[in-house]
Amino acid sequence: MNNREFIVRRIAQEFKDGDVVNLGIGMPTLAVDYIPDHVQIMLQAENGILGVGPKAAKAEENIDCIDSGGSFVTTVAGACFFDSAVSFSIIRGGHVDITVLGALEVDEQGNLASWMIPGKKVPGMGGAMDLVVGAKRVIIAMDHVSKDGQPKIVKACTLPLTAVHVVNTIVTEMAVIEVIPGQGLMLMEIAPGLTVEDVQKATGAELWISPDLKAIAV
Repeated sequence: MNNREFIVRRIAQEFKDGDVVNLGIGMPTLAVDYIPDHVQIMLQAENGILGVGPKAAKAEENIDCIDSGGSFVTTVAGACFFDSAVSFSIIRGGHVDITVLGALEVDEQGNLASWMIPGKKVPGMGGAMDLVVGAKRVIIAMDHVSKDGQPKIVKACTLPLTAVHVVNTIVTEMAVIEVIPGQGLMLMEIAPGLTVEDVQKATGAELWISPDLKAIAV
């Protein structure tokens, strides 16, 4: 199992019956393939679908049925389609229970930097700003460190922010961390084979350790 699969398998455990969930472009979209069979949720895509199903199999793609990342998807029973105005009314109106997004940096105050690195060409923020302030819960799916080995969980974000005080949960290949308002980052779960010291060394902010710390099970 690679790191991406490990992360999204763990995130899929956060979904509960009846949740309306939005999965951001990239790694978060993979979580749809690991939703437990006994859990029934409705996936929302900001391009205008409520009721997104798994990715479409080869030769079964429908050019009119794609998610917000442009991937061909299926739909579940009861799915509906609408324009962007309705889609963002759902998001901004607080009707999304959970959004799962990637990130460049997250800090101990729950601030999120997810859309650009200064000096590099970027397509824009997309719907991230709306999702993180409109969803009831924000879960971040990301690698614990950057490609050059720098922590992505930091004391204070240095990159341009998407929004402030919005992140609730961070899931990486090393740990599950909760953002506790007024306190900071609480280490809740740790990947098998790692120690608390391993996770702290890879993190650019102080971690509080949950008294109920346990191993991540996927």
